[in-house]
Amino acid sequence: QVQLVESGGGSSQAGDPLTLSCEVSARYFHSLCVAWFRRAPGKEREAIGSIYTGAGRRYYADSMKGRVTIYQDESKTMVYLLIFGLKPEDTAMYYCAADQRECFYNGYDLLERTYVYWGQGTQVTVSS
Repeated sequence: QVQLVESGGGSSQAGDPLTLSCEVSARYFHSLCVAWFRRAPGKEREAIGSIYTGAGRRYYADSMKGRVTIYQDESKTMVYLLIFGLKPEDTAMYYCAADQRECFYNGYDLLERTYVYWGQGTQVTVSS
């Protein structure tokens, strides 16, 4: 059983950086593929990227490369999403998801159906 709790959302200004947190409760933290997704108003949920907690290796969606970094703090069993240079179009509900496996490091990591566990999400609103 894996439980995920996101935090760090709220209102931000365009151009600011923002770090979102995903608190991971799992028996084996170092055996998880953890991903970040987001759903903007009126749009489908889209993938941002993933990280394998066993090695810290990451994979990003092409649309997000260069704008985000996913990283972890093993001592706190936390996974973070850092977004650089927020834009109003980054306004969305942000979710972390996890599965008990190594990541694929390809497009499969960006598919919702490859993750069993999901958090409730944290809302990010970016104003210009």
